[in-house]
Amino acid sequence: MSDQLSKESLEYQARAREVAEKYIRPVAAEHDRTGEYAWDVVEALKKYELTGLWIPKEYGGHGRGVLDLCLVVEQLSRACGGIGVAYAVNALGSFPIILGGTEEQKHKYLPPIAKGEKLVAFGLSEKASGSDAGSLITTGIKEGDEYVLNGEKKWNTNGQVASYFTVYALTDPSKGIRGISAFILDRDTPGFTVGKREDTMGIRAVPVNELHFDNCRVPESALLGGKAGGGFKNAMMTLDRARPGVAAQGVGLAQGAFEWAMRYTSERRQFGQTVASFQANQFTLSDMATQIEAARALVYSSARLIDSGAKNISKLAAMGKVFATDTAMKVATDAVQMFGGYGFCRDYPIEKYMRDAKITQIYEGTNQVQRMVIGRALTNEYKNLDKELEVKIEHFPEDQV
Repeated sequence: MSDQLSKESLEYQARAREVAEKYIRPVAAEHDRTGEYAWDVVEALKKYELTGLWIPKEYGGHGRGVLDLCLVVEQLSRACGGIGVAYAVNALGSFPIILGGTEEQKHKYLPPIAKGEKLVAFGLSEKASGSDAGSLITTGIKEGDEYVLNGEKKWNTNGQVASYFTVYALTDPSKGIRGISAFILDRDTPGFTVGKREDTMGIRAVPVNELHFDNCRVPESALLGGKAGGGFKNAMMTLDRARPGVAAQGVGLAQGAFEWAMRYTSERRQFGQTVASFQANQFTLSDMATQIEAARALVYSSARLIDSGAKNISKLAAMGKVFATDTAMKVATDAVQMFGGYGFCRDYPIEKYMRDAKITQIYEGTNQVQRMVIGRALTNEYKNLDKELEVKIEHFPEDQV
């Protein structure tokens, strides 16, 4: 689909591919084994000027948008899904500030993120509120000119390495989701601690941690946008804009797994011929390639819609996320099968793609929830269409209706 991209977008894509091949692919297996954060890759991203693409120029970023974010995430994930999400989660953590922060907050927090000097994490989910994000119970009660946060957060990607955290809490429990507000916290805020790191099946190169708030006092200036309420809306708007990034991770993982499958089946010989020459395997490889192209087109389309400034982006963002990540899991699983017994061994790179792919169907909105989002959007569209048809039918003579 390179013929549909601008010259600038192609340049960012090429840079990301070079970083992936030179700096990520050689170390992907080791970072997966040790779980160490790839600081060397962060330095490479800074060197290649790929940090902060999505951040407006007035705050130190490139002012590019979601499409270019997706292009970079796809290339990085093609080499390592864990490092791909380590990059993308900085967009997830900073989108709340871009969408709802005050000018003072934007000028304070966004430039260091744009330069790659500081990393950011996103704190919404809790042990009892994952898909049902509105049921969170972490509180931020106002006392004088401060807010006191108590509770904990779960599944915070980048938690162990982030300097900034966008966190959601109930400032008025009596109002339900309308009483949710967003805060920006520095890592060294008293009463705030980064807790246990999860021992994950995949994306092991990036830490996923709990966050704990024990009478954590923050000034009013930490309140995102400078006012209470509106946090739930901010979180949902953030997720809509971040989901194409997860979808791009899925496309990258699928592409990487497919390329390994093509290489292996073209070299491996059985019954006097290459494994790729068997018709059954050709059909599987054909389906894999077709699914990847379809997923890529849908992801790019959803990213372009968001960059256009359109308001109704939830449905297409959800479609891209669910299709691309389901594709990632299916392609990675088929690729493991293509490797036979070797696909089950860590001596070969393909099993990592399957482990990394699984989480993409779960985080930033499970694919079951994405289907709910799509279904609700379709229902509302049908209702509006039905009303339009009723109006049009009234203008026809009865014998023609």
